[in-house]
Amino acid sequence: MKNVVLITGASQGLGRALALAFAKEGYALGLCARNEEPLRAVVKQVKEIGADVVTTTADVTKPADVDRFVSIVEDRFGKIDVLINNASTFGPGPTLLADYPNDAFQGVLEANIMNPFLVTKRALPGMLARQTGSIINVTSEVGKYGVAEWGAYSVSKFGVEGLTAIWADELEGTGVTINLVDPGEMDTTMHDIAIPDCDYELSDPEDVVDVFLYLAMSEGNGERYEAQVFDRKGASVE
Repeated sequence: MKNVVLITGASQGLGRALALAFAKEGYALGLCARNEEPLRAVVKQVKEIGADVVTTTADVTKPADVDRFVSIVEDRFGKIDVLINNASTFGPGPTLLADYPNDAFQGVLEANIMNPFLVTKRALPGMLARQTGSIINVTSEVGKYGVAEWGAYSVSKFGVEGLTAIWADELEGTGVTINLVDPGEMDTTMHDIAIPDCDYELSDPEDVVDVFLYLAMSEGNGERYEAQVFDRKGASVE
């Protein structure tokens, strides 16, 4: 039976690169995103590789959408082996906290913290019943160090790191692992919003997928990895 990976935010950037990478490794895929058209293009690409894939549009900040998405994947494949909580939003461009719109701040926190909480919570029972599973949350350097003008996005990634640490402690000994990956600065639409005048070289999302493939089968728990220095031997930078 094929291993099954569930990827949120799979229609572009890192999510798309992960879908293609796991398809090439023979995984069955459960993919979601908010926008149907770019997601459809990713589905076409992974099917050309030969992957078995199920998709739906979903807002993973909404419990009903999360339940529908995970149920579709479980009904189709019978299990979820790997969950990658990739979906996130940056919010407005570079903005000082003093000038940050209240509703935008709240929206980014809800999007970036609630979605890994909700999807993990919904996918966990099946993993725990089988006593195996790998959960990977996507973080950022600005989730470790406060950086001016990164606003709610930075705050939300601090939250994701805390959420992951707590869940790692709670999942100790269950056979289910949860880890963090900081993919570094990538050439993506989100990076264009964060640093619109960027004048230095960026990684392509395809360059950072190895650490996710490694963690899909790793026994490590609660570790934080930086894709830029990952050497495929599993050496954590922390």
